[in-house]
Amino acid sequence: MKHTDNKTWKVVAEIVMALLSILALLPFLLLFISSITDNTWATANGFSFFPKKLSILAYQYIINQWTTIGHAYLMTIITTVVGTIISVLITTGFAYALATKGLPFRGLLNFLCIFTMLFSGGIVASYYCWVSLFHVRDTLWAMIFPNLMMNAFNVILVKNYFMNSVPPSLIEAARIDGANEFKIYRSVVLPLSVPIVATIGLMTAIAYWNDWTNGLYYLTARNGRNYYTIQMVLNSINDSIQFLNQNSDISGLSGAQLPTTTVRMAIAVVGILPIILAYPFFQKYFVKGITLGGVKE
Repeated sequence: MKHTDNKTWKVVAEIVMALLSILALLPFLLLFISSITDNTWATANGFSFFPKKLSILAYQYIINQWTTIGHAYLMTIITTVVGTIISVLITTGFAYALATKGLPFRGLLNFLCIFTMLFSGGIVASYYCWVSLFHVRDTLWAMIFPNLMMNAFNVILVKNYFMNSVPPSLIEAARIDGANEFKIYRSVVLPLSVPIVATIGLMTAIAYWNDWTNGLYYLTARNGRNYYTIQMVLNSINDSIQFLNQNSDISGLSGAQLPTTTVRMAIAVVGILPIILAYPFFQKYFVKGITLGGVKE
């Protein structure tokens, strides 16, 4: 009887999870269908799961504009890869230091890390620091360093993972063998921390891929446009629908033909596609890393 009840609850749980999964996928399905909807029909009737007229004109526009959009994708990839690698190295290094018992001023460093989660100097103060002290304005580093380089929440996740999932005996054995802290971190701790590294790497990569605020704040001059990411291009289109008409001579389409409504959906589809494709490969590490890294010290 108990076995039958468990089987029933398992079936119910699977049905509920399947329904929730379908509900989670519906917005992406609507996004894709909207991108292949005829622009005139979408403007008149709005977006629908069952449009009466389809068109691939939005994707044709993207192909025709590939000089601008392709460069934006290249900058997005460079920013995401470089920023994620640097961020993971800094985050894991800082977390390893905080997880090391006997570290001088460890309590103070923990306090400062948590303090940044609760309080901030604000946008204006941050802007002046990055522009006046570090001179990142209108450079590639403006898309990498501000705001996204290190996250206190990620540091805490990694620190808890190190303290609860990396056997202290291995670290002590490495010290006895004469390994210094950098070698222990590189050869012992990181190889045993693939789940949490993959977790924070995925979250950081998504943040870099979707970021447009850094470009809005720090890419202000004309030469700063060379570092525009795909999100900046998409945001420019969303801010001013006239962007498409002003570039109609480049696209080769007349003003009436420009898919001013559906092209935003098409760019969003192409923009999120790499993340959707990459996520399944990181999912098992993501769940395990969040679970183990969230354990309280």
